[in-house]
Amino acid sequence: MPLTPNVARRAAVSATAVGLLLASVAGCGPAEAPEPSARTATHAPRSPEVPKAPAPTRLVVPSLGIDSGLLRLGLNQDGTVEVPPADEGMTAGWYAGGAVPGERGAAVLIGHNDTRFGKAVFHDLHTIAEGADIAVSDGAGEEIHFEVTGTETVSKKAFPTQKVYGATDERVLRLITCDGAFDAEGHPVDNLIVYAKLR
Repeated sequence: MPLTPNVARRAAVSATAVGLLLASVAGCGPAEAPEPSARTATHAPRSPEVPKAPAPTRLVVPSLGIDSGLLRLGLNQDGTVEVPPADEGMTAGWYAGGAVPGERGAAVLIGHNDTRFGKAVFHDLHTIAEGADIAVSDGAGEEIHFEVTGTETVSKKAFPTQKVYGATDERVLRLITCDGAFDAEGHPVDNLIVYAKLR
């Protein structure tokens, strides 16, 4: 899948300014469902600024048994956010248009809960508890820890784009996957968002 160049560490412009409506995660589905399109509903914020910190390479959530490498995700040609390909369902991805984890801004990690190949990396994300530890490391070996502050299940038709991707001076992390019931085409209708702050 084509990846765009590394875009911004954080979104410096508002969702309105770039004409955003939604930025939900699509592409998750039951194991038996046909593979859906690997893209989100619409655009996510970006800016021409290039991250100066090393890109994240690994995600560990001890309480859920998650230990995953991180793919670099950019934007599709239509400006929608990429998600990991279905055949790499056990690997999460970092949206390079957001912050580098640990830097100021919202860092966003995206993963499937299931694909046509079966259980995926964020299959059990709905069970994560407030206060749970999330560790993200980079190629230089630095490990940064975040603490879960809450979770939210939202309709993909009403995804809180600004809340998830919008500019902030805080050092925060969001994990996103699919959730909820399936539509007529076998795609989950909701997204699960995990919010975390730097420890």
